[in-house]
Amino acid sequence: MAASLRVFFLLLLLLPGVDGAVRAQSKAGQADIVLGRTSFPVNDYFTISFRLRGAPLERYSPFPDIEGFKKSSKSSTTTTRIVGGQTSTELTITQRYAAYNEGEFELKPFSMTINGQVVQSAGGKLQVLAQQAAVPPPPAGGAVQGLGLLDKLFGKPKPQEYVEPHDNAFMALVPDKATVFVGEGVHVGLYFYLTPADQGLLSFYNFGGQLPEILRLLRQRTAWEEPFNEQEIVPETVVAGGKTYLRYRLYEAEYYPLNTQPLTFPEIPLQMVKYRVAKKPEAGLDNRMEGFKIYRTAARTITVKPLPPHPLRDQVPVGDYRLREAIDRTTFRTGKAFTYSFTVEGEGNLAALAAPVLPPLPAGVEVYGPDTELGVTRQGGRVGGAKRFTYRLIARRPGPLALDSLFSMVVFNPSTGRYDTLRAEVKPELKGAEKTVGTFSARPDDPFYQDVLESADNTLQARDAYSEVRRYANYILLVLGVLAVVGWWRSGRRSM
Repeated sequence: MAASLRVFFLLLLLLPGVDGAVRAQSKAGQADIVLGRTSFPVNDYFTISFRLRGAPLERYSPFPDIEGFKKSSKSSTTTTRIVGGQTSTELTITQRYAAYNEGEFELKPFSMTINGQVVQSAGGKLQVLAQQAAVPPPPAGGAVQGLGLLDKLFGKPKPQEYVEPHDNAFMALVPDKATVFVGEGVHVGLYFYLTPADQGLLSFYNFGGQLPEILRLLRQRTAWEEPFNEQEIVPETVVAGGKTYLRYRLYEAEYYPLNTQPLTFPEIPLQMVKYRVAKKPEAGLDNRMEGFKIYRTAARTITVKPLPPHPLRDQVPVGDYRLREAIDRTTFRTGKAFTYSFTVEGEGNLAALAAPVLPPLPAGVEVYGPDTELGVTRQGGRVGGAKRFTYRLIARRPGPLALDSLFSMVVFNPSTGRYDTLRAEVKPELKGAEKTVGTFSARPDDPFYQDVLESADNTLQARDAYSEVRRYANYILLVLGVLAVVGWWRSGRRSM
């Protein structure tokens, strides 16, 4: 009876009001959004949290952006309550926001999707005050005056004893290949695994502060690194070893070895918050005490093999590539320029892929360019896309133009372990009379200059031709000036 009254009075003294909370309930549990204090000093944080009860967390959408604020660290807290023999678990994810300056700001209405259910918040006005000095800690025993009265009334409670339970969480550095060729991509992901039952025992601690050291340990001096776009660290359900885990993707990148030196990844440490639980839980209390635990990955080494012998082995692109061609017209005439695109698409290090090396051009063929366009997609643990090389060509002799003799690229396919040649297949047939060197025909899509260029005189002129014209023009102007002066002088004499 005394313990029940103590819990009742303690809740009356300590339970805060909840402002800005909007609740939503479904089969995925009950979720609500909680806003922090709307008036706070500039050296403090504003917070937005969501709470989930009655179901494990599966997925949630990103927290909103607030104008005038920068997102800081996030925290995860799991609260387990035992009341009347009934156990309830509440998960709270909190996003902290740091204000850039003092003043008043608006938090616009927003929504979040938590376990598939949409939770709305009406937003509000935020007031950022001047920086405040640190508040001295309250005197011992005076944090909550009501507790002293309860201690006198019911007797001072005994301190709880805590034990550290076993958890099934672990860190893993997972490459998708154990051996690769020089230039072949290997996807490496850094993951943290925990079972759904361990959600109440573990939470992330200052991950943003630990990330720079993690990236330093992952960096490879002998490989080209293509990092994936930074994403929200949200759990995804996976099955490993017959067990169901929640997997958090901490970092992922694609590495392309530049030489045969192995890719060596040392142990990667991550400090997590791990809670100790009360040996004898009491109703109405959290029954947990915060502690820390460091998880480490196993060291990994990826062997890098040289490419098979080939005359161009050091220059050959490595990847699963295919060729896509395009040409800007269907009819071709001698002396008229046309556009040809040589596009390499597939999976590989497209950023480092160079344009095809052109052989000596045959007589009567001119090639200009290329213009280059690169598109890279990072998705689902794969890096791919397309790189397009666009050329302008002018052929002055009629007949077939063998583009396969001009545009080709030797590549190495690591999946088959063989070399292949991407070779142009388009063979335009040019019609018309042979054009001599020096003629130029305008493009049909350039109507402004078409007539002028077609009728322009292509006779070679001396380099000083324009200097001669300028000199004769000066002589004519001088003569005209003399005539004008003489005429003015004569008209003056007649008037006299």
